[in-house]
Amino acid sequence: MALLSASLLLWLCLLYLPRCSTPQIIGDMPASSGPPGKCGAEKFLNIETGQCALCAQKQVKSPDGLGCICIAGLNGTNERLHPLDCRSCSNLPPSTLWESMFLDASFLACNNTCNVTACQILTNMVILEAFFLQNRAYDLYRKTKSQELPKLWYGSLGGISPRMVFGKTSKIDLKVIKYNVHGKFLGWEDVRRATLQLCPNRQSVLDAAFLFGTSYNESCTLDVSVLLQSVPEPIFYEMFLQFEDEEGNTRLWQVPIENPAILTNNQASLSQKLQRFFLVDGLSGRRENLSNAPATVTLAAELLLSVHLPTGTPGDNPPFLLTVKYAKRSSAEVAQVSFSVSYIQDPGTAQQATDIAFGALGFLAVLYALLETSTWARRSRLPNINFMIIVKFFAYFSGSLANVFFMVSLGIGIYWLIVFKGQQFSAVEVMLPAGGSRIETNFIIYLLCALALKTLDLIHILITQLTVSIFLIDWEKPKDKQVFKASMGDQRATSSVSAWRTFLIANEWNEIQTHRKVNASLQLFAVLLLLEVVGLKNLTSRDLNVNLHLGPNVYHAPWSPILRFGIAASVWLAVGIVQVVFSVGLYERFVEDKIHQFIDLCSLSNVSVFILTHRCYGFYIHGRSVHGHADVGMDTMHSYLRKEEENLCALRGLEAYSDVQTFEVLLTDRTQEFYDRITLSLMEFPRGTHVQSDLHKQRLRSYYALNRFLISFLEHRYRDMDYVVKDKFFLERILNMEFQEPGDISVLYNDGSALFGRTLFYNHELVLLLFETLIFSAVDLAAQDFVLATIITFVVQKLLQMLRNTLGRRNLAEKTLVEKQFLI
Repeated sequence: MALLSASLLLWLCLLYLPRCSTPQIIGDMPASSGPPGKCGAEKFLNIETGQCALCAQKQVKSPDGLGCICIAGLNGTNERLHPLDCRSCSNLPPSTLWESMFLDASFLACNNTCNVTACQILTNMVILEAFFLQNRAYDLYRKTKSQELPKLWYGSLGGISPRMVFGKTSKIDLKVIKYNVHGKFLGWEDVRRATLQLCPNRQSVLDAAFLFGTSYNESCTLDVSVLLQSVPEPIFYEMFLQFEDEEGNTRLWQVPIENPAILTNNQASLSQKLQRFFLVDGLSGRRENLSNAPATVTLAAELLLSVHLPTGTPGDNPPFLLTVKYAKRSSAEVAQVSFSVSYIQDPGTAQQATDIAFGALGFLAVLYALLETSTWARRSRLPNINFMIIVKFFAYFSGSLANVFFMVSLGIGIYWLIVFKGQQFSAVEVMLPAGGSRIETNFIIYLLCALALKTLDLIHILITQLTVSIFLIDWEKPKDKQVFKASMGDQRATSSVSAWRTFLIANEWNEIQTHRKVNASLQLFAVLLLLEVVGLKNLTSRDLNVNLHLGPNVYHAPWSPILRFGIAASVWLAVGIVQVVFSVGLYERFVEDKIHQFIDLCSLSNVSVFILTHRCYGFYIHGRSVHGHADVGMDTMHSYLRKEEENLCALRGLEAYSDVQTFEVLLTDRTQEFYDRITLSLMEFPRGTHVQSDLHKQRLRSYYALNRFLISFLEHRYRDMDYVVKDKFFLERILNMEFQEPGDISVLYNDGSALFGRTLFYNHELVLLLFETLIFSAVDLAAQDFVLATIITFVVQKLLQMLRNTLGRRNLAEKTLVEKQFLI
């Protein structure tokens, strides 16, 4: 009934409210007997018949009362149309019941009598057409010439964005003007809490949307019927920002409104923005009677407040912009609604700086890969480029390129942590890249590329370690010889030396294959403790808050993947570096050093270890006992140890007066070919009826032959296969290569750093740390959960360790003839 009364009032405005100062219809008054108003409010005086008559559909009585005019024809053409000649100036019918009842009257009252309320109603009807502007309401709005007509487009203001400065703790002070559907001015209201947010929540959460620098996003599912009860008629808003200018004066600046649906369907309005919006419209969907329940409800499903930085020096975009996306729902349905605040900033030269970093570091990665490939080819005696050299190049290049991607990603993460979170309180000028922006998308790609390439690098290292040629040289001399007759009638001398010393060394080598400088379980525990318990993860939110502990009722801003990687990778590497420093500097020096303990055990067992990682390059651990025998009783062994403590025996080194026991080996082609002939027979598998017996005999003969050859080689018994011991140049040690070819004599380079750890996990700690960091970060990137990332990283660590142990034990058993059951 209230709506019907409003309709009648609008019609009365046509007669009793004052006209505009400049009438829209100007024409000559025809001669007539009788006053024009004698026919009443709805009828006109037909000058041909002299009788009162009703106007046709889509017509209203002209102001002079002598004819009818088209409702859509009040276009200022100074033309008054006779009812018989009246043509419809708009082919678009009213789209809603509300329009059919009030659109024509509001247009006439606004255009012809300058009724402010009618102009507001007409503007509101245009705003209610939330999906398309090719409609009758917008057509009439454009033809209205009243000076009281509210501005529809923000661009018509012609204003320039003012200079605004916001600090780290500033609040966005927004205000709105409210109008009801009847055009009545409802006053001003501060935008706080649930003014624009349809989702219910705590006051502290709702107000967090307007804390400057906080990326905000709240969404929920609402029952449309319940929402309609709280907002039965649409309320229209115009939003303003209140701020202080440089002189301290309080000013208001209108915030433009963008409706993507309208801009998409109206190409002429692509660059224009609106001034007015609504949240819920249950009026346009009513049929037959305005008192009936609406069939459909139009609501603002998504509201996005975009802040363009820096606000102090605005560019082409307005500092603040509200984007409203409408959706239609049945009154019996549920609707998903959201309110978000996003900060947008021109990336400037950020991507250019990243590209430059990739160019410079990528060039170094190529040089490193070429250097490593060249070294591998020299050590393998491959003078010409072949397929394996190309494969090796890409293997080394993947490892070095993975390091480049990791360093750039880590640099980006740390940069944003420092620049964004470390801003001063006076003025905020830098914000994180928006979610889904080019910078953030590229960052995720960099991270995934680093993980993929580092995985290839780790696979390459595993293949290299699991295919090394390793042999245990037994220096023990037999005390006596026994002769036994074999089943085939042969006679063979067998040593009385025990094999348990060789088994012991093989077992210890098997144990240290996955030994690391970092305790993997302690690493995960410490990282999780710092991130979750200490609260470092709270530094990764998209706000300016730097508190490590947030209260339960405080709004938690969305996480930033860039900041999460920056803090997670920094913490992981920091904990790893601390562990490495503690392990190498303190624990291995004063408690236990398994690598050097293994070298000592080799000397006590009188067993050396010979390893070839390339065709002509490898490592040698000299374990020959200075006492001549190691297969002795307990009392004799204790006496040996006392002699060493009192310096009553020679040094353990390969050369006299030297205690260096570890060497890098560079063999000549002749020595390597002889070594290969023996090991080839060791690895060949005979075929026939007595396969197991023949295999055992062949491999045993090859084992003894190789043992004798290596002992003779190390004792300088072969003049054509001799060697020299010398030190590497400083640059050779730095670049991990040899500048000189061995020529006709092999070279053993003194190695005081136990570089044979390259065949173990021990000397690849950096690769393992980076791989685990990337696994941890990639899982967290997908799940946004550090606990889950810790669990999955732990599982990956254990699987990798099991794989290395299992395949490494198999390779050790095949190369040393020590059965796997002895490798505990």
